[in-house]
Order: sequence, then structure tokens, then C-alpha cells
Amino acid sequence: MKKTDPKAIQKALLECPNKKVREALECAIKDGKLDAHLAKIGVTREKLTYSTNPTIRKSPRYKTLKDFKTVRHNTPVISFFSGAGGLDLGLESAGFSHLAVVEKNRLCCDTIKANRPWTVIGPPDHPGDVSETKQLVSALNKLTPGRPFEGLFVGGPPCQPFSIAANQRFSKGSTEFKRTGFNNEKNGNLLFDYISLILEFKPKAFLIENVPGLRDVDGGKQIKKAYAILKKAGYNVNEPLVLESSEYSVPQRRTRLFIIGSRTSKQFIPPEKCAEKIPTWSAISTGLKGLENHEVRNHSATSIARYQALGIGQRDQLGRVDRLDPNLPSKTVIAGGTGGGGRSHLHPFTPRTLSVRECARLQTFPDDYKFIGPSARQFTQVGNAVPPVLGAQLGRAIYQSFFKE
Repeated sequence: MKKTDPKAIQKALLECPNKKVREALECAIKDGKLDAHLAKIGVTREKLTYSTNPTIRKSPRYKTLKDFKTVRHNTPVISFFSGAGGLDLGLESAGFSHLAVVEKNRLCCDTIKANRPWTVIGPPDHPGDVSETKQLVSALNKLTPGRPFEGLFVGGPPCQPFSIAANQRFSKGSTEFKRTGFNNEKNGNLLFDYISLILEFKPKAFLIENVPGLRDVDGGKQIKKAYAILKKAGYNVNEPLVLESSEYSVPQRRTRLFIIGSRTSKQFIPPEKCAEKIPTWSAISTGLKGLENHEVRNHSATSIARYQALGIGQRDQLGRVDRLDPNLPSKTVIAGGTGGGGRSHLHPFTPRTLSVRECARLQTFPDDYKFIGPSARQFTQVGNAVPPVLGAQLGRAIYQSFFKE
């Protein structure tokens, strides 16, 4: 639907379930004063609805990190490419103790510092750049008791070069559509920079997180090279483990790949899948009022008219946002680019995009965890994270597999 297509907008308006609301939208499309027109009929934006709405089915309750909290064993962990700290919050709940988190994005560092007392190696005091290996080794030497490091290394090298989704904005005929993988000069070699740090400090166990595309790029040659390097260094490395977050009590469909290895002869035993998947509505239906990062966008009347006509699961082609099904786990929370506009999916019952806090609920961040920076960059921080609840289950499995006596 083109923005300048008045016939399409009029068709969408005709599907508006309330005549007075439809008239208010028609007036607002002309003069831009939507809130004033809604006030005249005693309606707020949050009271607006879609033309059709589903029945809510009985579903499992929303799970938080409190449901997965374990006794603190204080096994040390150092985190790389930490982002806003999603995986790290999970490891904290699983009983690990953070020696340091390494991150190059200033806003992500600010977010972590605003929420946790962890040592942050990153801006403004340090580049936080894993590719600057010598400088990072020097900083870590001040924190680690020696080698081998009897703790855990975790890290998710930036995944954009390996992601099909990251290339969907290019046409299939474009040379840029092909995943660039390890040929990407900026991010493609960070996996091997991270591996070089593993070889330097020899942690007892490590975790590498990425998108499943890492397994297949370049015909699998580079991932085989990574395995060969780690095994030669004495690590027992599991086969790539692909987990779908909604199968681990996360109300969102998000598929990620995990490579886990250790200096022991023990095998990694993955966490068990949950009995029932948690739907979107369980996560965002209650308890949001007054929380940090819960500001919602004041969409134009034209956008609202388009949204109202959408059925469950349908996409607004202009904004490239989808209306979520309240009875199913959410589609993958969108990160957006580090320089582009952050965005989110559409609320299942109110014709608007989700707030940062609602997206954080779908990612299982705690409600008291606040995100720093402009709204678009908050969406990026939330969308790039490993869901903390999944991180907690991985952390517990790693501890039980390799560290528990």
C-alpha cells in the first residue's frame, strides 16, 4: 500500500469498527489533530481497536528470570560482545559471577552500567573492541587470576554477515543479497578474534552464540576451521546446537545457534524444552503501566487507519510491521540497524507498534532493567539480545555439565 494511495486509505477506513472513530480518523487525516478529535468522542488512542479481534485462549503464565534462579556458585564469567546484557542476566540468574563484560557500543555500556555493578570494558574508558586483541588482553590481565582461566567465556560475534534476515532489504538480484559471511571486513573475522582470546586465556568452558547461518556460510568451511583450531587447543567442542527460544519458555520465536566447548572430557547436556509455549498475550497483557521504556508512539491517523484493517498475523507493507497473534509466541523481536530506525511489531489488540518495554517483555528482560539512549537505539539493544530466560537455562546447563563437582 502506497502512502499516497487515497483509495486504499478510504477502504481501510471503511473497515473501522466504530463510526465515530472512523469520522475522527477522517478529520485527523485532513488536519493532523487526531488526539483532539478523539477527545471530542471520549476515546483515547489506547481504546482504539482493529476491525477484527480474536478470542484469548487459556495459556501458560509468563515466566521471568525468578523462575530460573539458582543458588549462586560464583563461577567466574567474562562476557564479550555483551550488547545490553541479555545473556549476562541469564548467567547471573544461573549463579555465575561476572569478572567483566566487553562491549564497544557506548549506549549498550551505559545500559549495563545503569543496571549492574559489573566491570565494563568499553566506552568511554576503553574501546571494548574484540579485534583490538592486544589492548583487550592487557585489560583482562588485570582482572583474571592467571592461566588457564577456571571460568567461562561467552560471546556472540555480530551476526549480520551470517543472517539471511539482515539481507532481506536487498533484492534477490542484487549482489548485496548474498550473505557476505567471513568476507565482511568489519564483522566477519570477529569470530576468530574471539577464538584467539579463548586460546590466550584457556577458559575451562566457552560459549559462542550466533544465528544458524553461521553453520552454512562459505559451505561450512570457516566453521570447520574454527572447530579445528579449538580442538587442536585441547577443547572438546559440541556440535552446533540450534535452539528455538519459544521452546524454552520465551514468548517469542527466535532461533539461535550455540557452540559450547570445554577443556574437560565431559559432554554438554542441553536444557530441556518447556512443556507448553508461552504466547504473546501472557507477556504483555498486564503490569506495564508506569514502567521505564514504555512510551508508545503517537501514530498518524493514516497509519492507524491502515493498521486497523489488518487481520491477525498480517503485515503492513508500508511500515513493514506485523500484527502479532496474542495466542502464539511473538515473531522475532526486531533489532533494526545500529544507524537506522528501531521499530517493533504491532500490538495484537491496539493498532500501534509495541513499546520498548513490551518488546523487552517478549525478550524476558526484567521489568526493572532500563535501557539508555534514544528510543530507536533502545529497540536495537532489546532486539539484538539473547533472551535472558534462555540464557539462564543455558547457563545452568553449562554449570551442571562442566563446573559442578
